[in-house]
Amino acid sequence: MDRVIKFVIALFVVIAAASVAYLVFSAPPATAATSSGANDSIVYYFYGQGCPHCAAIEPFMENMTKKYPDVDIRMLEVWYNQTNQQIDAEVNAEAGISTPPGVPEIVIGKTVLIGQQDIPDKLEGYLQAIEKKK
Repeated sequence: MDRVIKFVIALFVVIAAASVAYLVFSAPPATAATSSGANDSIVYYFYGQGCPHCAAIEPFMENMTKKYPDVDIRMLEVWYNQTNQQIDAEVNAEAGISTPPGVPEIVIGKTVLIGQQDIPDKLEGYLQAIEKKK
């Protein structure tokens, strides 16, 4: 019986690790924008006023807006602004996401980056690709 329990636990750990690896490594490469459609040159950054994760990447986002002034980066607060909440829902729907995943979030066409690690790790590659298209 102990062997069965150990086997089930080991199987669960392997499946969990594979799931995490899939989520991490299935993201598009940071050197090219893979999104298509009318909004693939607009970068929507959704954040919440008072969100600690948003505050942590705020200096990075400010740096990106200065480094890529020709890229249309729209910074929209969604916790207290109903108009921006509606834009968040619409942009996510166009990206194929029925419910916005939360903040901080970047949406570029059908590409979605979420969180204080994913955004700094991948955003600049997309900004470079957008800038090259101009």
